[in-house]
Amino acid sequence: MKQTNKLTGPTYLTIARMILSVLFMVFVLLPEAWAKIVALILFIAGAISDLVDGKWARHDKIVTDLGAFLDPLADKMLVNLAFLALVVLGIIPVWVFAIILVRDFAVDGMRMMAARDGVTIAASFYGKLKTTVQMTALIILLLNLIVNLELFAILGNITLYAALILTIFSGGDYLIKGWKKVIK
Repeated sequence: MKQTNKLTGPTYLTIARMILSVLFMVFVLLPEAWAKIVALILFIAGAISDLVDGKWARHDKIVTDLGAFLDPLADKMLVNLAFLALVVLGIIPVWVFAIILVRDFAVDGMRMMAARDGVTIAASFYGKLKTTVQMTALIILLLNLIVNLELFAILGNITLYAALILTIFSGGDYLIKGWKKVIK
């Protein structure tokens, strides 16, 4: 059953993820080692909440327009603030973050154009895979801030560039499919 603007348990969890995202940014940029640990824990909690809130809403049939709007926003806040922090810390190049950000704006713009015409562009398999690989890369790179092992740096960068490829591919997929729906 679709409800319009009711605050539900899953929506509260989504809002909590948005708050965690901001707290993550504060802690990850602090110079102390304990703060990096707190930041990693906050990021992982946010990533887990991303899995839980959607499953919870679908399982209990409490999908709302508000939740459907806030969930992708919360996901983008968590991931993009983490990427921004890693740019600020000199861990990843700014051009990687720029591509990720441009893709998100392009896909969101396409979704807004489609929504204006009453068309919904649902999350695709590739978009979900992209998010999973991005979060995995971020967890590995954040873990490396704490333990500073060459293995984590290598794995983090391999996963980061795999996420970048998926980001570009899924963005193209969304734009092609979305454009076809918008011009109908």
